[in-house]
Amino acid sequence: MAFTDAEQVYLGSQPLGRLATIQPDGSPQVKPVGFHVNPGLGTIDVTGFNLTSSQKFRNVRRNGHAALVVDDIASADPWRVRFLEIRGTAEALDDGADGGPLIRIHPTRILSFGVEEPPGEPHQTRMQARDLVS
Repeated sequence: MAFTDAEQVYLGSQPLGRLATIQPDGSPQVKPVGFHVNPGLGTIDVTGFNLTSSQKFRNVRRNGHAALVVDDIASADPWRVRFLEIRGTAEALDDGADGGPLIRIHPTRILSFGVEEPPGEPHQTRMQARDLVS
């Protein structure tokens, strides 16, 4: 599995992420999206309204790369933020497992901040990064 237990719990608690894709001119496009972890495949499946007609769907179909950021503020006092950035190869599927279209991200790199460790002193949290091999 691509995700640790703590990462899976965190991703399951968050309803929204930000999907980054690359436009034809090489510039980034970032949009809010719904998503879920596909535990059987170890992927992130991105869904959305009129997904097949979206620029993000066309971007993924064209170049096969995407990143998803999921973040939140765990506490404002003391200040504690958390995030996961999931980078990977992606595919634009007209028919997903539940019958609808989706963008499936196969993680190749995961960056994590404040998700694995228990809450501690603010500003003592360190980012963790790992590369995945398929």
